Amino acid sequence: MQGTGFGDLLRRHRREAGLSQERLAELAGLSVDAIAALERGRRRAPRPHTLRLLGDALRLGTPDLTELAAAARRDGDTPRSPMRPLPVAANELLGRATELTDTSRLLGEKVTRLLTLSGPGGVGKTQLGIAVAGAVRDKFADGICWVPLAPMAEAAAVAPSIAASTGLHPLDGGRLVEEIADQIGRRHLLLVLDNCEHVIGDAALVCTALLEQCPNLSLLTTSRELLRIPGETVYVVPPLALPESDQQLEASPAVRLFVDRATARGHEPTEQIDQVARVVRRLEGMPLAIELAAARTNVLTVEELAVELESSFGILSGGSSTAGPRQQSLSGAIGWSYDLLAPPERELFGLLSVFVGGWTLNAAAAVLAGKTNPGPIERAAALDLTGRLVDKSLVRVSRDRGIARYDMLEVIREFAAGQLATAGRTDEAARHHAAFYRTLAEEAESHLRGANQGDWLDRLDGELDNLRVAIAWALRARATDEAVRLSGGLWLFCYLRGYYAEGSEWLVRALALAGESPTPTAATAKASLGAGMLAFLQCEYDEATARLESALAQYQELDDTAGTALVMQRLGGVARERGDYVTAENLHCQSFDLYESLRDRSGMAWAHNHLGFVAWLRGDLEVAARRCRKAQDSFRVLGDGEGLAWSLISLGTIAQYSGELTEAEDLLQESLALSQRLGYREGVAWSLNQLGIVERRRGLTERAVHLLDESLAEHRDLGDRWRSASVLEELATVAKQRNRSEYAAFLLGAADGIREVIGAPVPEVEKADHQATRQAIEQSLNRHAFRAAWSAGRATPLSAVADGYPGPATSPDRSSRL
Repeated sequence: MQGTGFGDLLRRHRREAGLSQERLAELAGLSVDAIAALERGRRRAPRPHTLRLLGDALRLGTPDLTELAAAARRDGDTPRSPMRPLPVAANELLGRATELTDTSRLLGEKVTRLLTLSGPGGVGKTQLGIAVAGAVRDKFADGICWVPLAPMAEAAAVAPSIAASTGLHPLDGGRLVEEIADQIGRRHLLLVLDNCEHVIGDAALVCTALLEQCPNLSLLTTSRELLRIPGETVYVVPPLALPESDQQLEASPAVRLFVDRATARGHEPTEQIDQVARVVRRLEGMPLAIELAAARTNVLTVEELAVELESSFGILSGGSSTAGPRQQSLSGAIGWSYDLLAPPERELFGLLSVFVGGWTLNAAAAVLAGKTNPGPIERAAALDLTGRLVDKSLVRVSRDRGIARYDMLEVIREFAAGQLATAGRTDEAARHHAAFYRTLAEEAESHLRGANQGDWLDRLDGELDNLRVAIAWALRARATDEAVRLSGGLWLFCYLRGYYAEGSEWLVRALALAGESPTPTAATAKASLGAGMLAFLQCEYDEATARLESALAQYQELDDTAGTALVMQRLGGVARERGDYVTAENLHCQSFDLYESLRDRSGMAWAHNHLGFVAWLRGDLEVAARRCRKAQDSFRVLGDGEGLAWSLISLGTIAQYSGELTEAEDLLQESLALSQRLGYREGVAWSLNQLGIVERRRGLTERAVHLLDESLAEHRDLGDRWRSASVLEELATVAKQRNRSEYAAFLLGAADGIREVIGAPVPEVEKADHQATRQAIEQSLNRHAFRAAWSAGRATPLSAVADGYPGPATSPDRSSRL
């Protein structure tokens, strides 16, 4: 019987024992199908354990059992059914050189036995998986097997899919994974399991068992959700790289993909690369979204496509007719992931769409629990659900300075917002969101003048998009209390970071909602103060005075001494810029007295600072220096970065007007560095202004122009017309020194036009330089030329001054015109 096949031999022994297939299966603990498969040759080379079960059931002696095992070995040596090969990619893999290198290296290392390519739907995991497997083919002597799981509707289909793809026919359905592991054995094989997310639990169990039993097996999986099993190495597939600059648009992988796919559709958008960049930036480099957008170039121009995408991603459909539903539209791709979520995960997923620009764990917990200050239980629930959404590639996490921050791709966020709207919870979520950020704004306000000022400014800047959304909702929903408290809590931040116009709009609209309430509140008084301050900073002096006087009356009625002192300080600033130094000094002295009665060291330091400011503007440099040094000493002790920057600016300016240029430069460079570190834009603008004057006095006009140009740009962007006029007058002085008399006259005219509009004269300390410059210009030009240039400057808006008066034809930039 040496040549008898295993199936024939088994059938003979069964019949000799007088057993049916059903009875043998029962005695051996196998399935009837397994017995039938072995006898008919559909399944060969049973495991040793199976042989023992059959031998015991048939009561075979040692010679018969040895003969049966030999037949099994002979049959096992016959060629196996071929494994499913890697699919051939329909398109070239574009822009993934780094990812391909990194993942190939990981998979080629013996320490990495399971590599999961993770990421949201449409990021290109499958295509990268095919490329990676192809790149490492030579490292696996027994080949690579592709196991597509996307068509599998049931979780229990993972093992059968692997068996079918590897060409195996296991005997026992109840021990299917063990049968697969036994037949893989010690083979050097790579299994690629594509699209595991919808069968993640079963895939994790099967992969764990195979890795434990097959020492030379490696696994590559693609999944929107992690398997979370021992030995898993995760590689998060990023979106395609976006253009880093307008000069490198065509080198961007995202742009290249769009151009390639649009060209394949018959439209080559090479002359609209800037619009292509606009599209791929809006799509955040997501390959599926880019391909779907490129497909629309058969009916839309790239510019029209970009405009459509600004309002909605709904047009991103119409993928390949052979692709599954989740690859034919962006909503289908995201919907596939959403359908796999548990109800609590779906709830948080929808609620998170209310955030713009990311969020923290506290913020997520607040919106989920409906509390502005969530406790440990609410935070733990939010953390658990957020972690699940991160693992399922619907939420991204980043880490900066020890703080985790979360966000969604915009295409995912739009889908989540749709789910929230369908559930009827959009307004509820927005209300909780606004309440959380109102609390944050009010908490931050108390830290914006202390030692941690920079950290809190950065924190608010990081939440600026959310703050904007919160205020917009409060104004739209006519939630008066939230609108007034949010905008009032943010006015100091808006001042320090230079959001003058935006902050003003928030405050004015919020106060309009509050109306003419007969009973003042701390919130409305603060909002009126903020509105007045931001109007003052934009040189709207009448508006500022009205707002500040309203705030003063409210604080006095509330018997709020600190608030009263602060408003007097701001009213003193208005008088100062209007040239009314006596009124300004009186107001600052009254403010100082009130702060002194409260023993408020910070308020007293600021009063000294403002009194010193008034003193040097009117030309009293000795008094100014004394006041500003007192302020500087206090600000250093208090850790007030803004105050210290201002005292340094004032002392640097005093040194500059005193002719101590080296001392002035040292002080002003220190104030510039501090202001830049804080992100304090007014401090940056003033420091550059005074440094420019220092360089002009040294005769270094090229350096002076550079500094003054930067200062003008800052002041102009902030909306500070008072200081912009002074910088223009200083630039006129430099222009005259460079024998550009007509341009100097133009600049003086532009400054004079600004001063007339805002009603602010040339500061006393600047009059000598201003008069000397004007006299020198008038002496070098005939009257007609002077008046023409002067009038042209007065007629030119500040925003156009840089280009308002033509220089030599060879002068390409502003500085060369001077």
